[in-house]
Amino acid sequence: MTSLPKTDLWDHAQQILIQNDRGGYTIPTAGLYPYQWNWDSAFAAVGFAQFDIDRAWTEIETLFSGQWEDGMVPHILFHKPDPGYYPGHDVWGGIGPIPSSGISQPPVAATMARIIFEQDAEAGRARAEALFPKMLHWHRWFLKWRLDQGAVCVTHPWEAGRDNTPEWDGAMARIDPVGVGEYTRRDTTHVDGSMRPTKYDYDRYIWLVQMGRRLNWDQAALLKENPFRVADPTMTFILLRAHRDLLMMGQALGLDTGGMEDEIALLEAGAQSIWNPELGSFDGRDAHTGEWAGCVSNASFLNWYAGVPSDGQRAHLERVMDLVPYGVPSHDPSSDRFDSKRYWRGPTWAIMNMMIGLGLEDYGDPLGQRVREATRELITRFGFAEYYDPTDGTPAGGKSFTWTAAVWLAWAGKTEETN
Repeated sequence: MTSLPKTDLWDHAQQILIQNDRGGYTIPTAGLYPYQWNWDSAFAAVGFAQFDIDRAWTEIETLFSGQWEDGMVPHILFHKPDPGYYPGHDVWGGIGPIPSSGISQPPVAATMARIIFEQDAEAGRARAEALFPKMLHWHRWFLKWRLDQGAVCVTHPWEAGRDNTPEWDGAMARIDPVGVGEYTRRDTTHVDGSMRPTKYDYDRYIWLVQMGRRLNWDQAALLKENPFRVADPTMTFILLRAHRDLLMMGQALGLDTGGMEDEIALLEAGAQSIWNPELGSFDGRDAHTGEWAGCVSNASFLNWYAGVPSDGQRAHLERVMDLVPYGVPSHDPSSDRFDSKRYWRGPTWAIMNMMIGLGLEDYGDPLGQRVREATRELITRFGFAEYYDPTDGTPAGGKSFTWTAAVWLAWAGKTEETN
């Protein structure tokens, strides 16, 4: 595949964000994902901030326009009907001010908002002040409903954003999707089915959606009834980092940040509760059974991003990066569950590389630069795909992907000369 010149890549990345802009919010890519996705949108915002700071703020403001009364920010906002996507709002029955799903997603928004605020502290002050209480309300929703031993749990595989990672295999196996009925998937009409979750997975995804709707997304009822509850490195590390960033932004704005330092300490303790001593890695833990997932995933390496350094985790990172040439694979290549092209069971994701790299760079660790350079080479050689085969760089999933373009603009495309 022919590499594009660097200047062309910058122009191309900007054009992807512009072409995926639907007026106040950005879709991940046309066809496959026609709505506003929560963490995709936060990454889009930091991408826009590199060339249109006003549009960056608008992206996050539109995301929070769908916040539920209890503080939850849904993982999908269905701003405009699109019959080409399943499951839509008619299946989810979200109860917020905008038609939505009934679950959330990793709360990266505060971290991206802090980055944007630091670029636009004077002009963006009022917008940051308006967003602060909404972000705090969302974070505290997680703290109220999702904690187990201080670690943050997911209650649906889609909530972590890592739909079919092997970390869910044990909890998924205990679900009998009885009565799920017939449905028609749309994702496999856009992308090769070998790159997507299986029907076995999807039956359980839909069963969990149907359960949530039956309970009208009542969090107390779901806490009692939902069989899927996994303490997750993705959520734990991302919320911990986001809460630190929100605290710093609140202090810079002179706002009330009472209680936040104690909440950060709680999440720090929770991070230690997902350290699997036998694996020597941060790992998923079934909150119902206590069973470890036994997975070294790319989420395991978000610990530096969260401010939780680990020599043992660093040794794992060096090992897995030595096994593949392109970035950090979503699952350990030495595992018998590794699948280089199937979504979150092996492929490399630019957003995960960015968070891992930023965390390492915070500590001055040269592995951070290695992750950045691998991601830069991947995008330069293979374009702005949703994700990539880490063994040979083959682009997979959706094309002209918003968050990959945003990662290029905000991080991967930057060198010491452009920082």
